[in-house]
Amino acid sequence: MYPAFLIIFLVLISGFRIVKEYERSVVFRLGRFVGQRGPGIIYLLPLGIEQQQKVSQRVVTLDIPAQQVITKDNISITVAAVSYAKIIDPTKAVLAVERVWYAADQISQTTVRNIVGQFLLDQLLSDRATVNAKIKEVIDSHTEPWGIEVVAVEIKDIVLPDGMQRAMARAAEAERERQAKIVAAEGELQASEKLALAADVMQAHPIAYHLRTLQTLAEISIEKNSTIIFPTSIATDPSKVLETLGLAGIDKK
Repeated sequence: MYPAFLIIFLVLISGFRIVKEYERSVVFRLGRFVGQRGPGIIYLLPLGIEQQQKVSQRVVTLDIPAQQVITKDNISITVAAVSYAKIIDPTKAVLAVERVWYAADQISQTTVRNIVGQFLLDQLLSDRATVNAKIKEVIDSHTEPWGIEVVAVEIKDIVLPDGMQRAMARAAEAERERQAKIVAAEGELQASEKLALAADVMQAHPIAYHLRTLQTLAEISIEKNSTIIFPTSIATDPSKVLETLGLAGIDKK
C-alpha cells in the first residue's frame, strides 16, 4: 500500500513547474490550448495530460545582415541594420507561426530592402531617422499578428561604391571652395566699404591723409632692408608742410 501511495504522490508532485519572471508558459491539454500561466510556480497535470511551451518576453536583437539595395535614384549600396523586438502575446507567438523569431528575421530583411529602395541616397544619408521609423512601422505591421512588438530599428552601416565615394568627396570639396570664395568676397566688400568711408574722412581732413601716409611709411620701413622712394609734394616743399600743419604764420628759422 505504501509503495503505491508513494508512487501516486511522486506522480502528483511531478506536475509542479517554475516559470521565471520574464517567461510565460503556454499550456496544452491533450493537444488543445487551455491558456497561459506564470510567472512563478504552476501546476501541470502529470502523465503528459498537460504540456507547456515556455516563451521569453525579453527584448531580442535581430541582426539584419548586409543587403544589396538599389536606391530610388538607381545607386547600388549595401545596407546593414539591427532590429529590437519582444513578444507581447505568447499565445499568438506559439499558435500563429512556427519558429517565430526566424519568421521575424526574414520579414525584417525583406522590409529593409523594400523600404530603403524607396528613398534617394541623400535622404538615406541625411535623414536616417525617418528611414528607421518607416522600416519599424512596416515590420511591426507584419509581426503584430504573431504577438511580436518591434521596439526599434536602426540602420548600422551604409556602404557606398568607391566611385560614388570619390564623387561625393569632390562635390564636398567644391562646396567648401565655393563657401570660401563667398566669405572672401564678403570680406572684400566690407573692406572696400570701410576704405570708402576712410577716404571720405581723409578727403575732408587733408592732415589725416598725410599722417596716414607717414604711418604707412613707418610700418613698411621697420625691416630696414630696402630703400623706399615715395614721391610726395609735402616732402619737397617745406612751406606746404607748414601750411598743412597750420604754421604758415610762424617765423621760419
